[in-house]
Amino acid sequence: MSAPAELDQKTFPYVRKCPFTPDDDYATLIDNDLTEVTLHGSGLRIWTVANYHTIRQVLTDPRISASRKHDNFPFYFIAPPEFRTETSFIGYDGQEHSSTRRKAALTFTHRQVQRLRPRIEEIVDDHLDRMLAMTPPVDMHHVFSLPVPMTVICELLGIPHDRHDFFIRHGTALLGGHSSAEERQAAIVEVNAYVDDLIQLKKREPGDDLLSRAMADYEASGEEYTDRDLFNMVRLLMNGGHETTASQISLGTACLLENPDQLDLIRNDPSMVKPAVEELVRIATIGDTAVPRVALEDIEIGGKVIRKGDGILCLVLAGNRDPEVFPEPEKVDITRGSRKHLGFGHGVHHCIGADLARLELEIVWGRLFHRIPTLKLAKPLADIPRKERAVIFGLWELPITW
Repeated sequence: MSAPAELDQKTFPYVRKCPFTPDDDYATLIDNDLTEVTLHGSGLRIWTVANYHTIRQVLTDPRISASRKHDNFPFYFIAPPEFRTETSFIGYDGQEHSSTRRKAALTFTHRQVQRLRPRIEEIVDDHLDRMLAMTPPVDMHHVFSLPVPMTVICELLGIPHDRHDFFIRHGTALLGGHSSAEERQAAIVEVNAYVDDLIQLKKREPGDDLLSRAMADYEASGEEYTDRDLFNMVRLLMNGGHETTASQISLGTACLLENPDQLDLIRNDPSMVKPAVEELVRIATIGDTAVPRVALEDIEIGGKVIRKGDGILCLVLAGNRDPEVFPEPEKVDITRGSRKHLGFGHGVHHCIGADLARLELEIVWGRLFHRIPTLKLAKPLADIPRKERAVIFGLWELPITW
C-alpha cells in the first residue's frame, strides 16, 4: 500500500463536476465503502472511506491516528517537513489531544461565542459598506469573504489590522491548491514566528483579547499550560477560522444565487438563515479531503483489511451525499437544516470552532441578502476558477454585481 504507484492513472482527489457536485466516481466510492486510490502528487496508495456511517466509525476508532508524523500520512501534495512536526492539536491522539483541546475549548463555549454577535454584526456591516461603495462588478471573495473572518479572528487574538493581509496571503499559500512545497514551507515558518512573538507580547502586555484572557483563565484555574498550548490555540483559530469560513461564505453565496427558490425562502423568512447554514455547509463540503488518518494496527472494515501504517482519507463530500442519510442528496434544500452532516467533522476531532463558524455564516447571509437584494453573479459560475485539490476547497474569486 505504501509504495508510490505510477501516475498515469486517474489520481485522487478527483476534480468536481461543479462546485457542489462531486466527480461521478464518488457514487462508486460510496457503494464500495472502502476503495484504494493513488494520491495526486505523492503517488501514495491509500484507502478512501466514503460511506457516511463508515466515516463516523473510522473517526471514533482509537486504532486510527490523526498524527501527521506517520510515514504514510496521506498528504496529496508535497509536504514540507514542518507539516509533520508543526501541528496544532488536530494532529494529536489520545490523552495529548484531549488535554490540549480541553484548554482551548474554554474559549469556544456556546455562551462565549454568542457574546461576539454584536461585534461580528458590526464587522459584517462595515465590510458591506465598503463593498457597496465600490463600482460593480466586484470580487466579493477578496473584498468581503476573506477579510470578514480574518477581521473577526485577528480581533479575537489582538492582532493589529496591518497584519491581516499577511495572514490572508499565507493562509492561501498553506491551504490553497497551487502552492509549491517551498511556498508552503516559507508560509508556515513565517506564520509560526509571528505567533511565537505574539504570545510573548501578550505575556508582557496582556490586553482585552482572547489570547490574553486564555492565559488569565489558566492562571486563575491553576491549570498548567505551556507556550505550545497557546500556540495550538492561535494556529487553530488562524487556519480553521479564516480560510475555511471565507471559502464557505463565497461558495454558500454562489449556491444561493444559483438556487433562487432557496434564496427566496431566506428573503421571505429571515429565520431560515440558520437551517440554511447547515444545508450550505453540507452541500459545499469545503473540507472534503481534510480528514486524513493512519491505521495504528490492522483493522477490518466491511470485509476489507486496512493494514497497520496505511493512510486513510475520510471523504466528507461523499458522506454528505449518502442517500441513506440525506434523501435526494444532490438537491439543495435549506428546509432540511440537518446537523447530521459531516461538514464540521465527527468524534473527538469535531471542529472546536463550529459554533463560531455557524454564527459568522448566519450573520453574513442574513445581512448580505437583506442589504443587497439585487445581488447576482457577474459571470457564469462555470467560468469561475475553483480551488481543486486544495486542502480547503473553494473559489479563487466571486465576481458579483447588483
